[in-house]
Amino acid sequence: MLLRADGSLASLLTYHRNPHHRAGSGTHGSGDLRAGRRGEDLILPVPPGTVVRDEQGTVLADLVEDGQEAVVLRGGRGGRGNAALVDAKHRAPHFAEQGEYGDEMWLELELKLLADAALVGFPNVGKSTLISQVSAASPKIADYPFTTLQPHLGVVSVDGREFVLADVPGLIEGASEGRGLGHEFLRHVERASVLVVLLDPSGLQEHPAADQYRILLHELAGHLPELVERPRLVVVNKIDLPGAKEIAENLDVGEPLRLISAATGEGVADLMHAVADMVEQVGHVAPEREGFVLHRPAAPGFSVRREGDRWVVEGKAAERAVALNDLTVPEAADYAAERLRRLGVDNALEAAGAQPGDEVQIGELVFEFTPDDED
Repeated sequence: MLLRADGSLASLLTYHRNPHHRAGSGTHGSGDLRAGRRGEDLILPVPPGTVVRDEQGTVLADLVEDGQEAVVLRGGRGGRGNAALVDAKHRAPHFAEQGEYGDEMWLELELKLLADAALVGFPNVGKSTLISQVSAASPKIADYPFTTLQPHLGVVSVDGREFVLADVPGLIEGASEGRGLGHEFLRHVERASVLVVLLDPSGLQEHPAADQYRILLHELAGHLPELVERPRLVVVNKIDLPGAKEIAENLDVGEPLRLISAATGEGVADLMHAVADMVEQVGHVAPEREGFVLHRPAAPGFSVRREGDRWVVEGKAAERAVALNDLTVPEAADYAAERLRRLGVDNALEAAGAQPGDEVQIGELVFEFTPDDED
């Protein structure tokens, strides 16, 4: 199973809803010179910026570029047919190898989110209300300025398309010069590819809507001139309030306006479609870090440990040595015993203290230990 970064994705919601995924197992080998198939590959797409950890918390990969991939689990190897098992002692073996199950593991996927679109506006214009309406984010909402002191990120899903929307704390006049927490707030806008400028036509604001727009653009340009060149949508909120819709309809800021009420939902669905279209045109935001995939040395072929009155041999190599389709056939049992001896399992058991007659378990198979010199 491998994970592949896919720039068309914006979230890991699909794995939250469906956390179980299984690649194919290998199929058994058989007679008539037939080998089994390998397990089918399973490729799971994840958004760029996904960090992958194993059950111990070790970071296995940080996938940041579109197309970057990491093999996280190995699938089952197909069993070899009887022809592949011919040797000097076994001229015409009547047994074949069994196909293997793939590895299993719980993985933790963490997406280090960057906003595709950012809501920009004065304090208390309804940014938090809007993001709470269109995503699963739960920002604090109140009728006083500076309710939001840090960005809230929400994943918005529109007809199968997803994008990350940020509720940036409200800007004030002079923010680009450091008033309030201006620089701290404005830096969050830098990383969004689309800006949604939210205006409030009600009398609750110090400045009329047209002046809000002018001041906001001035602050964006003062912080980083390229911000005013970013794709943007200009939105007038709170049209449900008395007289607000008439003000909005007569407002001229030199750009098309979208009228919404975040409180009632009027116009919000159309706005989200427009934001999704714009994000799709400019592309999702790429993480600003180098990705990597952890490469580990191959695991040892087997290990031996004591468990109660039984010796347990673990490892792919040992399991493969006894993975024959019918160990009740003496020829197959002898073949498996030879494999284990060549692998060094007998010597490892003796070194660990195993005595003749002790029980040994490999996978689901349990047998009696008989050292080589007693054969």
